Amino acid sequence: MSWRELLPPSLVILAGLIGILLLCITTKDVQNPPRCKYGIVLDAGPSHTALFIYQWSASKENNTGVISEHSSCTVQGPGISSYSGSPWEAGNSLKPCLSQAMKEIPVGQHEQTPIYLGATASVRLLNLTSPTVSDTLLTAVTSTLKLYPFDFKGAEILSRQNEEVFGWITVNYLLENFIKYGWTGRWSRSRKRTVGVITIGGASTQITFKIKERSTAPENEVTLQLYGQAHRVYTHHFQCYGRDQLLKRLLLKVIQDHGYVTNVSNPCWPLSYSREVRFGSVHAGPCTASSTVLRTPTSEDVFHISGSSNSSACRKLIGSLFNSSSFCVFSQCSPNEVFQPNITRFQVISEALDLVKKMMPSTDLGQAVDSFCGMSMEELSKRSQMRPDRLADHCYVSTFIYHLSTRGYLFDLDSSGQITFQEKVGNTSPGWALGYMLNLTNTIPEDKLRFLKGIEYGVWPLLFILFVLLLTGSFARIAYRVMAKDNRQDGILEEL
Repeated sequence: MSWRELLPPSLVILAGLIGILLLCITTKDVQNPPRCKYGIVLDAGPSHTALFIYQWSASKENNTGVISEHSSCTVQGPGISSYSGSPWEAGNSLKPCLSQAMKEIPVGQHEQTPIYLGATASVRLLNLTSPTVSDTLLTAVTSTLKLYPFDFKGAEILSRQNEEVFGWITVNYLLENFIKYGWTGRWSRSRKRTVGVITIGGASTQITFKIKERSTAPENEVTLQLYGQAHRVYTHHFQCYGRDQLLKRLLLKVIQDHGYVTNVSNPCWPLSYSREVRFGSVHAGPCTASSTVLRTPTSEDVFHISGSSNSSACRKLIGSLFNSSSFCVFSQCSPNEVFQPNITRFQVISEALDLVKKMMPSTDLGQAVDSFCGMSMEELSKRSQMRPDRLADHCYVSTFIYHLSTRGYLFDLDSSGQITFQEKVGNTSPGWALGYMLNLTNTIPEDKLRFLKGIEYGVWPLLFILFVLLLTGSFARIAYRVMAKDNRQDGILEEL
């Protein structure tokens, strides 16, 4: 039996109709989902180096990428400034994390993946004292980074201004102050205003915020273009008001106030905590060397400084270290000669105040700081697993920030939402690396969109039903023909 006998004319007609239907159906261009792009930033900080891998869709929002952190890797060992005696080891220390990046980023995108290393505070300081050493360190890490097939964008000392501006971008991006993901499933420009950012560094305190008009210090301004909108950002650092330099000034002050006796009491340290302090460690450096010394101890003289957990005395001591005139950097200043930014919200990045607020969440900030500074080391250790040296220093840091906020910038801490104190934004540390990569995406071209020909989804059920009918009818017809032929053969055999 031939196939023409098994396939009746009606089924051929049905197949023809389906073919004609397919030719008449209109098609449309269907966009392929854009692939992800990747970028690598190495944050070479004072104590360690961290590698961050970021990813974003190849299609951007108003020319800026919507970035998320893909993964991170902490480089084993100290910061690169610690390798001044063996600079090539600084480059070798990066290799395990770079190898991890090679595995996590698709091989086909290695050459298009930008990689950048920014060295911050410790290398900036090293560059001031030993520029040849810092140059050698950067040469060593550059040689290592160029061994890998990524798009090398540079290994350099990140200026303090850029570090703070990129940090400002990071904080406002994480707070969704630039764009937000709406219920419609699309990104749109956020209606929220940006926040200013205050960062307490090791050597200085930085304040960064957006301004509308040009300031009287244009050298401190940076203009950014993010998500189709221009931002004029002002940043300023207050030298000698960082954690480390503030502690030096504080310890020198208590030593002087006690008349240079061997045993000294520090009201900003917790009771039952003490530390041996060499005079040269607090009197050396640009922030304390100019201090008037009534007596001349040698740099090797050691003072035994014990904490007394006296919050009121600590506030008075911190206040004596304030030189309010140094905070007036604009023509627009508050009555106590401190610049008053025309901005409604500020974010203070502080591990110390973040811990203080977590310990005393139900009290206002002033009471929380006083309660924290009134605790002994035993009480603090019961509430936190932090090592004693870091825990002891949180009192003077939080007291300084409270003094700066209320008497320096005249913030209204009772005003809900005007100023917040956090170490992280969400679960992300608000460093400069994410802000750098966001800004860099403005220079990275989008991939050309790829389209495929497709038909509307509603046509597929109709075609499916027609094909099922065609197949069912064909198999039924074949089965009927086979059974009919077998019956005829059986009938012939019975006649015989």
